[in-house]
Amino acid sequence: MNVPAWIWEVTIAGFAAIFIFDFFSHVRKPHAPTLRESALWSVFYITLAMIFGAGLWMVWGHDHGVEYFAGFITEKSLSVDNLFVFAIIMAKFAVPRIYQQKALLIGIIMALIMRGIFIAVGAAAINQFSWVFYIFGLFLLYTAFKLAVESAQHKQQGADDFEPNPLVKFAQRHLPVTDQFHEQKLMARENGKRVLTPLFLVVLTLGVTDVLFALDSIPAIYGLTQEPYIVFTANAFALLGLLQLYFLLGGLLDRLVYLGFGLSLILGFIGVKLVMHAMVENTLPFINNGQPLEWVPHISTVLSLSVIIGILLITTVASLLKSRAAGKVSSDSSH
Repeated sequence: MNVPAWIWEVTIAGFAAIFIFDFFSHVRKPHAPTLRESALWSVFYITLAMIFGAGLWMVWGHDHGVEYFAGFITEKSLSVDNLFVFAIIMAKFAVPRIYQQKALLIGIIMALIMRGIFIAVGAAAINQFSWVFYIFGLFLLYTAFKLAVESAQHKQQGADDFEPNPLVKFAQRHLPVTDQFHEQKLMARENGKRVLTPLFLVVLTLGVTDVLFALDSIPAIYGLTQEPYIVFTANAFALLGLLQLYFLLGGLLDRLVYLGFGLSLILGFIGVKLVMHAMVENTLPFINNGQPLEWVPHISTVLSLSVIIGILLITTVASLLKSRAAGKVSSDSSH
């Protein structure tokens, strides 16, 4: 899939325009979005992603189209899981609801920029060294195992348990930071001195957190497609509308009790697929004398998409049924 430079330029400019529009239409005037507003914009951005995918399918064919949709669904699912952490960060810093949109949008833009860098580095590494797939695959298997263990232990971190990362702690100790919010400002003046507001620390925390999220998401999507253009656009569309999705889901996040299990299964599946792909293209001398293992079966992207959708549907329905049953028991016991 040879993507001309001008298509890259137009695509990046298009996403930049959408984010600028997002800022002026939602963030410039501080407000807490209503459920209806969040739902309409969430549907709009998902529809936009679907239209783009359909266009890519028609222009570059069935295989690339399926790869895009598999990547988009996977990245969107991982983004929903990330909203748990965003909610904890907002609670930890006690960010007023009307100011949360700006911090989230800046964090999302930072995430897209950093993922763009990771995508470029990953593409360069894959082109030079096929054994990188072993590393990606094993890392995803480790992440899947860790996520499954945390889900089994119901290890749900709350705002009281959240520990700011070292960079944020450094800023709190060595930079002039005030405890007072100054509307949506990241910097303000107090007693004639320029200070950083708590919203600045929130943005910094989101930025560092997004780097950690990218360590999971980029290897995961490279397990579904090796086309940098598809990897980038699927990530960008997954991040678009995340701001509105945050306010739309709200309390629903707590009801997705099996989402962690579902994501661990998806990451584990993609991890296995990456390792198998690495074995097919093996060049490591200590594995089969540096020769490819041709007997390893190929997992098609269509099968991958089916598995991902199936896992998400089952875990979502199971989560909602579980939460509904728990709510009914709680209601009965209170009477």
